[in-house]
Amino acid sequence: MADNKKRRRTEPTEEILPFKNKLKPDSIILEILKELKTSCASSSGTKTPTLDELSLPFHCREVADLSLSSVQSNIESLVLKIAHSILAGNGFAFDVPSRSSANQLYVPELDRIVLKDKSSLRPFANISTVRKTTITARIIQLIHQLCQKGIHVTKRDLFYTDVKLFQDQMQSDTVLDDVSCMLGCTRSSLNVVAAEKGVVVGRLIFSDNGDMIDCTKMGMGGKAIPPNIDRVGDMQSDALFILLVEKDAAYMRLAEDRFYNRFPCIIVTAKGQPDVSTRLFLRKMKTELKLPVLALVDSDPYGLKILSVYGCGSKNMSYDSSHLTTPDIKWLGVRPSDLDKYKIPEQCRLPMTEQDIKTGKDMLEEDFVKKNPGWVEELTLMVKTKQKAEIQALSTFGFQYLSEVYLPLKLQQQDWL
Repeated sequence: MADNKKRRRTEPTEEILPFKNKLKPDSIILEILKELKTSCASSSGTKTPTLDELSLPFHCREVADLSLSSVQSNIESLVLKIAHSILAGNGFAFDVPSRSSANQLYVPELDRIVLKDKSSLRPFANISTVRKTTITARIIQLIHQLCQKGIHVTKRDLFYTDVKLFQDQMQSDTVLDDVSCMLGCTRSSLNVVAAEKGVVVGRLIFSDNGDMIDCTKMGMGGKAIPPNIDRVGDMQSDALFILLVEKDAAYMRLAEDRFYNRFPCIIVTAKGQPDVSTRLFLRKMKTELKLPVLALVDSDPYGLKILSVYGCGSKNMSYDSSHLTTPDIKWLGVRPSDLDKYKIPEQCRLPMTEQDIKTGKDMLEEDFVKKNPGWVEELTLMVKTKQKAEIQALSTFGFQYLSEVYLPLKLQQQDWL
């Protein structure tokens, strides 16, 4: 006979959800978050100095948002200058700003990487640079067409206009950044955008090209961050903070659990390496809403590297760091010290490769890491133990441990760097 007795529902035990008994009522955690938001809003009023105001002992190169007519004018002036050079018998060459590591510098007062003013000639009459010079001329021609037509294209579209010349999209993308730097404008001013990658969900309403978007009603997939940030406006939010998540898997977990309703927040991810649109969108949210940004990344050198790109900028686009960086991002987790603190089992930890260890040691030499003793301590521990872990390692205690215990406890303890 079938057993008709009602089965008792087994409640999660402390062994299954370690540290859950340390959690205080949500109301107490919400008060902590309100204080954090107030503190962030008051500090947002502090004016950040400009490069000119710092009077650095060397010149730096920064770009600006320019109108299409200004970009077109700059291109025509550049072409005219090259024509004069050819007619004067000096040949055809582009004066290209150097974006090498040696020409970049971290400025503590700005808390971002800047590009110094060194440049080099890219002559057509040289076998080692003739192809890259040709690609540069072709990209400039295509940008000029975009200015005349007033339309946007993706980087992929640009590549497919001349596949035989470019051969690989990385080559056209690299030259596109060179051209942006040469013309003194942001890459978005060129009307070339990357394909949609980042997504946002949670307590945010904004207009996208005139349409009002409520990010609490976009399902667990969220709203794709528009590739053209110029069309984003009218940001409104009752959130207490922005949660920046490295990976899509953790983002989806938090979105499905509607973590943003329990602790009012905006959750954003670029699904790995930060793209330009997500970086611009994050900065716009931080600037307009004056909210603190807390980051959730993997406990490995690359997680911290991703965090530093959002906060201090990437070396590849240091010429545009003033527009792409979001200052004062706090490292919430997963940190190397969390692995023992939250008793992450050994089977959920991964041994660091030689390349991981080298990357970690190299990061310890970076000025933007040295300025934060907490980062140095965590990174030193990571290199010493030679262990790393992904955010998903927390799932060993249950798929919802991230949203039910780990993050609430982190917020309660104000455990961020």
